[in-house]
Amino acid sequence: FPLFLQVTCNCFTISNGEMQDVGVGLYPSMSLLNHSCDPNCVIVFEGYQLLLHSVREIQTGEELTISYVESLVPTRERQKQLMRQYCFECDCLLCQNQEKDAEKLAGEEHAWKEVKDAVNEVRYPKSKEEWKRVLARCQNLLSSNEGHLPDTNIYQLKMLDCVMDACINLESWDEALHYGSRTLEPYRLYYPGFHPLRAVQLMRVGKLQYSQGMFPQALETLKQAYNIMKVTHGTDHSLMKVLMEIKEECEAMMRLQ
Repeated sequence: FPLFLQVTCNCFTISNGEMQDVGVGLYPSMSLLNHSCDPNCVIVFEGYQLLLHSVREIQTGEELTISYVESLVPTRERQKQLMRQYCFECDCLLCQNQEKDAEKLAGEEHAWKEVKDAVNEVRYPKSKEEWKRVLARCQNLLSSNEGHLPDTNIYQLKMLDCVMDACINLESWDEALHYGSRTLEPYRLYYPGFHPLRAVQLMRVGKLQYSQGMFPQALETLKQAYNIMKVTHGTDHSLMKVLMEIKEECEAMMRLQ
């Protein structure tokens, strides 16, 4: 049991270029980093290589911190997860102020609880038929909750991400862009400054705008992604190179118009 607990506390979830979980790895030196819900560093992966990047200026002698949990969830949920998995309470300023908790659970409680249950039930579909069923359920909930839940509600936001993924997998690019565009303001609210998740979301929406021939809008969105990703991923990261290629293609298309 003690060995299992050590592994659970010190492992990292390995994610791909678009920040989707693909496995778990043990990185002993990085396990020395302490937690903050508002960290000064972020971790991204290049294959199985773990990369640590600072996301703001760090003073001499200042401790390097990362977030062990998803900062999107409300303070109480973060505290429960930290205690359950890591056996400590966080007393960072975000936790003390319970910052943005009201926005995260805005809207009618019965509505967001229904959406939360639906999102938690979704398992990554393996076929187009499964994606169609996910899409239909998500769209029904979004429609029935219109006016009852703002897009800043975190479960509504997760639902929008889910329906966007479904549309992309079903190659419904126009619909995917519609839902993806709705996520950008909540992402800006909850991931201010430099955050890899916001960079990736901007890149995804920018690619969809590009696919729809919306070149000026796409270029602006891709530039925002670039400004964040050069800090969170670094200029040599493979995802950054993909972003640069799309951005250059977009600029070329604008010159042709």
